[in-house]
Amino acid sequence: MSKLRFSALNAVLSRHIPKTETPSPKISDFFGTNVFDKKKMKDYLSKEAYQSIINSIELAEPLDRVVSEQVASAMKSWAMSKGATHYTHWFQPLTGTTAEKHDSFFEPTADGSAIEAFSGTALVQQEPDASSFPSGGIRNTFEARGYTAWDPSSPAFIMESKSGKTLCIPTVFVSYTGEALDYKAPLLKALSALDKAAVDVCHYFDKSIEKVNASLGIEQEYFLVDLALFNARPDLYLTGRTLFGHMSAKGQQLEDHYFGTIPERVYSFMVDFEIEALKLGIPLKTRHNEVAPSQFECAPIYEEINLAIDHNQLLMDLMEKIAKRHHFKVLLHEKPYAGINGSGKHNNWSMITNTGKNLLSPGKTPKNNLMFLTFFINTIKAVYEHADLLRSSITSVSNDHRLGANEAPPAIISIFLGSQLSEVLDELETSRLSKKVKEDNTLWLGIPKIPQILLDNTDRNRTSPFAFTGNKFEFRAVGSSANSSAPMTILNAIVADQLNAFKLEVDKLIKKGEKKDLAILTVLKRYIKESKNIRFEGNGYSEEWEKEAKDRGLSNIKTTPKALDADISPKTMDLFQRTKIFSKREAHARHEIRLESFYKKLQIEARVMVELVKSTIIPAAITYQNRLIENVKGLKAIGLTEDTYEAQLTIILALSKHINAIKTNIDTMVEERKKANKIEDSREHSIAYDEKVKAYFEPIRDHVDRLEQLVDDELWPLPKFRELLFLK
Repeated sequence: MSKLRFSALNAVLSRHIPKTETPSPKISDFFGTNVFDKKKMKDYLSKEAYQSIINSIELAEPLDRVVSEQVASAMKSWAMSKGATHYTHWFQPLTGTTAEKHDSFFEPTADGSAIEAFSGTALVQQEPDASSFPSGGIRNTFEARGYTAWDPSSPAFIMESKSGKTLCIPTVFVSYTGEALDYKAPLLKALSALDKAAVDVCHYFDKSIEKVNASLGIEQEYFLVDLALFNARPDLYLTGRTLFGHMSAKGQQLEDHYFGTIPERVYSFMVDFEIEALKLGIPLKTRHNEVAPSQFECAPIYEEINLAIDHNQLLMDLMEKIAKRHHFKVLLHEKPYAGINGSGKHNNWSMITNTGKNLLSPGKTPKNNLMFLTFFINTIKAVYEHADLLRSSITSVSNDHRLGANEAPPAIISIFLGSQLSEVLDELETSRLSKKVKEDNTLWLGIPKIPQILLDNTDRNRTSPFAFTGNKFEFRAVGSSANSSAPMTILNAIVADQLNAFKLEVDKLIKKGEKKDLAILTVLKRYIKESKNIRFEGNGYSEEWEKEAKDRGLSNIKTTPKALDADISPKTMDLFQRTKIFSKREAHARHEIRLESFYKKLQIEARVMVELVKSTIIPAAITYQNRLIENVKGLKAIGLTEDTYEAQLTIILALSKHINAIKTNIDTMVEERKKANKIEDSREHSIAYDEKVKAYFEPIRDHVDRLEQLVDDELWPLPKFRELLFLK
C-alpha cells in the first residue's frame, strides 16, 4: 500500500474548518487599516509635507530631503503604533516573485541604550545584495550592489503574521549602473509615456485634461488542493503542475461547478484571505467558483495600474500564506491539470483622465464619440503593429500549456470588438469625407454619422485574447502566475507610441489647412483599414481561424523561445528607444533571463519525471505485476487451464509493455537533455529543450497514465485526479 497517498487521504477526511472572525460587519470599518494611505498621512504629516508627497504622487515631483525625513518619521510612528518592529523595501525582481530584506527600527546609542529610528535616507533608498537576482548579464555575479528606491505612488503597508508585523515600502530595484532589474521600473516609465501621449491627444477635445492614468482590474483565477495531497505529489510541489495523472471519470463535463455553491471549507479560506486583503487596501469585490472543479476566482474593483499590480502581487503572496492556515495549497500555475480548464489573470485595461472620463467609454454626442473612437482605434492599431511583442509579453513555459486549450484564448493575437463597433468602423472606413466642416464641431456636413454607441454594445467572446467589453479592453491571454507588469508595460508603451504617431500625423494635416476634426477622421479612417486584419469576431478555438489568421498574415507562435524573438527585434528596439522604456542592454538582458527561466523550468520538470518514474511509478507497477504473476502461478499449480487466467496474463503483458515504453522514453529523454545542456546559446538551448526534451513528456505521461488504470488502486503511489480535484 502507498502509505504517503493514503495517509494524505486520511488527513483530508479528518480536516476541521477553522473559525474565521470578521473584524466588523461593515468592510468600510477595516478597509485599508494596514495601509499608510492619504488619510493617515494627513493625520501624521504637517500640511506642507502632506502636500509635497501628494505632488510627488500625482505630479511626479521629487521630494526634498527635509520632507523625506518627515515622511519617514511619520511612517515609523504609524507603523510602530500598529505593532511593527521592522521595515523592508518590498520589490519585484525578475524571479516572478516579490522580495524583501527586513531591518529593525532598533538602533543602539552611544550611551549603551537604544532607540527606535528610521531615517529619510532609509526610506528613499536601500542597498540590498543583488548578486543572486537574475540580471541577464547586466552585472557580474561577484558584483553584489543593487539599489531599491521608494515608489511614493504605491502606499506603504503593514504585513502581519503570527510572529510579528513589518512595514513594507514598495520600491523599484535597479543595478549599480542604473539598469532596471525589476518589473516596476519599466512599468512606471510606460505609464509616464502613456500619460504624456494621451494628454496631448486629449487636448484636441478637452483642454482641461491634465493627466491620464491607465486603469486596471485583474481577475485572478486559481486552484485549491488539500495541502496533504499536494505534499504527496512531488511533481506538484516541485513544478506547480501534475506531470502525470489520468483524467477523473468526472471532470468539468457536467458544467456543474461554475458559479456553483462555494464549498464551506473553501468559503472559510476565501473569507479569511479577503479580510487580510481588505485590511491591506486591496479592494476585492468578487468571489466565485470557476469552470473546472476546485478552480476559483477573485477580482477587485479597478485601480490605477501601478497600484493594481502591486495589489495583485501582494494578493498572490497573501493567498499562499492564508491557504496554509486552512491546510490548502493555492495553485497559480496556468495548467496544473491536463484536460481541464487552465487559469488566467484577465487584465481589464482602460485610460481615465483627471476629470474622471474613461477614454474608452462611448459618449452620447458625436464629439465625445470621436474622442472615444480616437483612443479606441489607436489602441487597435497599436496592438496590430506590435502583436508579436504583446504575444511575447504573456509567454512562459506554464502559459504555453494553457493558450489554445480548454477555453483559454489561442496564441494568435486578435481583437474582438462586437458587431456594433465593427459596423461603426466599417462605415467609417468606406465613407467619403467632405471638406465642409463647421468650426463649432456641433454639425458635421459630409462626415459619416457617428452614432450613439451603447456601453454594453456586444456579447463577450471568451475565445479572444484581447476583447473590447464595453468601456475597456480585456487582455485575457495573461497567465494566472504572471506579474501583470510585463504585459501592461508593453501595452501602455505601444499605445503611447501609437498616440504620439497619431498626433504627428494629425498636426501635419492641420498645418496643411485641414480642419481639426476632418484631420482626425482622415487619419483614423486609414488606421481602420491598415489594422483590419487584427479584428476577428468568430470562434478563436476553431481550426478554420488558424488557417484564416495565417492568410491574414497574423503570427501563431505557440511556444516561448520563438515568441521571445519579438523582445529584441529591430522594430521593438526602435519602439523602446522612442518610448525610453528599455535600453538595448536592458532589453537583451530580459530576453536572456526569460530564455534561461524557460529551459531551467523544463529541466526541472524532466528531472522530476525521471525521479518519479524510476523510484515510484515503475516499482509500483512491478509490485502489482509480481502479485499477478504469483496469482497465475497459483492457479497453474492447482491444475487450471490457461483460459482461466487469461485476463491476468493480458494485464501482465500490458504492464510490461508500458513499463518498457516508459523506460525507453525516459532514457532517450535523458540523452536529449544532456545534449541540450551542452548548448551555450540560450535561445538554441531553450529550443532544444522545447523541441527535443519536452517532446518525450507526453509519450511518457501517456504510458504512466495507462499504468494508473491498470495497477491496483491500493498500490498506486500518487494521489489521483479524482482526489486532487474533488476532495476538499
